[in-house]
Amino acid sequence: MSPSPNTFHQVIIGRIFAAFFVHLQTRPAGQVFIAPLDVFLDDINIYQPDMIFVSHKSRAKIVEEGIEGPPDLIVEVLSTSTSRLDKGSKKKVYTRSGVEELWLVDPHTKQVEVCTGMQSVVLGVGAVLKPAALPGLTIAIAELFALAHQ
Repeated sequence: MSPSPNTFHQVIIGRIFAAFFVHLQTRPAGQVFIAPLDVFLDDINIYQPDMIFVSHKSRAKIVEEGIEGPPDLIVEVLSTSTSRLDKGSKKKVYTRSGVEELWLVDPHTKQVEVCTGMQSVVLGVGAVLKPAALPGLTIAIAELFALAHQ
């Protein structure tokens, strides 16, 4: 069994989830989920991303057991034990399976790699995240990495 995420990991994913959740209260466009929840990409590749967004147009993918097929957006917060897997084979499977947008959030470098299809861009603390599936939502990267113990 993998070790559980550290507190900073949990703070970061909590902040992202909260931003999505609050945005969706006034602009319903889909549903946001937080791990653990299975995403069945095919018969072999079943993952539990840190956060999952499924738009209304993809709502048929939401089943009792989890998400069947690629969600619109996946967020993975990297940790020492999962970084290689998340940035390597999982990223390839997500892309190949049709995940429209993938965020790889790195607490150590304070950067977010945003992958859309075969393209990716790395954003730092001065940048803002703008998920394609949720027009109007913006998340300042600096706010994600602000110290949790203040």
